Amino acid sequence: MMHFRLRRHLCSALFSMDRSIALECVSGTKEMADNPIPLVIVEGFLGSAGAAMGSKFTEYLDRGSKEYPSRRTLFASVGPVSSLHDRACELFYTLLGGAVDYGEGHAEAHGHQRYGRVVDNALYPSWSLDSPLHFLGHSMGGPTIVKLQSLMAAGFFGDRGHPDMVLSLTAVSAPFRGTQLVYALGERTDTAPAVRPFSAGAILSRIIHVLSYLSPLLPAALDLHAESRCLSYRDASLPCLWRQLCKSDWAQSRDATPYDATFQAAEEREVDGEGQPHQRTFYRSYSASLRHTERDRSYRDFIANILSPLYISSLIMSSFNFSVLQPTTLAIVASVSSSGTEARYPDRPPENDSPGREHYYWENDGVVPVFSQFHPFGCSTALCRHHSKRTHTVTGRPYPGIWCVYALEDASHFSIAPFWWGSRRQRAFWLELGNWLWAIDHHRLIL
Repeated sequence: MMHFRLRRHLCSALFSMDRSIALECVSGTKEMADNPIPLVIVEGFLGSAGAAMGSKFTEYLDRGSKEYPSRRTLFASVGPVSSLHDRACELFYTLLGGAVDYGEGHAEAHGHQRYGRVVDNALYPSWSLDSPLHFLGHSMGGPTIVKLQSLMAAGFFGDRGHPDMVLSLTAVSAPFRGTQLVYALGERTDTAPAVRPFSAGAILSRIIHVLSYLSPLLPAALDLHAESRCLSYRDASLPCLWRQLCKSDWAQSRDATPYDATFQAAEEREVDGEGQPHQRTFYRSYSASLRHTERDRSYRDFIANILSPLYISSLIMSSFNFSVLQPTTLAIVASVSSSGTEARYPDRPPENDSPGREHYYWENDGVVPVFSQFHPFGCSTALCRHHSKRTHTVTGRPYPGIWCVYALEDASHFSIAPFWWGSRRQRAFWLELGNWLWAIDHHRLIL
């Protein structure tokens, strides 16, 4: 009799506990439905994602959860040619508000002012551990978010920042480990960040300086976030502009996007441990590949391909000689060719997908090599899970602290973002992204 009573009390207690948990989950689901966690989109090099993408993608982002309100999407404006450090600082204060602080040590080391603009109208001033955000970065937007999380983990922003404030990070065509295109445009392979005279990169840097000088008169779409460098006509004279046009202290420095896109800079970040995944953040990356280089025999729509500018840049990248890099023993390059195993599938390469270890030297999306789009660090050391090229959707429960990598075959650097094409692939991407974000939101409620 006593055993029966004990079991009855135990069952009653368990029922009450399960009921309270269920009620808590229902309450949390209702709260999440009323206020779905926003998605922050971060631009790439020279990007203006907000203007180019518009709002058409949101229709597919929210299609899988019609019973809930639309998810708020925030386009964060950061310096289009600034370094990852500066972009990460600008992203932080764009969301929370206040004077952009690049750090005293960083500003002194790179010769610009410590503070930038004052952000009065913050995009999400309630951003905190209790109110985290989803992030999506296209191209250099991906490494920018990684840099932001690394700075927060290092305590750079004090009590205002914590790495768990980044609930998820989705990267599309992100050059986590550098790209050879930056050398083709003018960056020197032996003395980076020096730029070759009369190269495309040198011409672009002169255009940037002219735009910076005229920045007070230009529209917001051409905002360079260069206040800390005092390059506008309000702060600099014409002789100063001429000196920068002759030799740019900005473009030819370690504090600008071109250098951060080099293999040397990527290796420096990895040596410092930057980019290690955090246990409460959900990571995912999409690696695009044109597969239309001279060494690839499977051509599709040949005429359309050769008319694309990205086809030409893809050919240039495919012929890049990695041996000219200084130092020549880059760990990044070595990790691609080590042991002859495909980087995409570090443990068990799928059948009929083993073209040789040199494959990852040249396969690219017209801007970034495939191996660089996976994640920071090589697959031999990174926590990652690579999905077959025949799989493009996430199924099952999402897991934090690990990079999930998905292949976009026959896709260019701009197939998904920042432009809206309305293609089948693009619609499927935003629909699946919306479902993935909702899965993370629900998963967070039960932790």
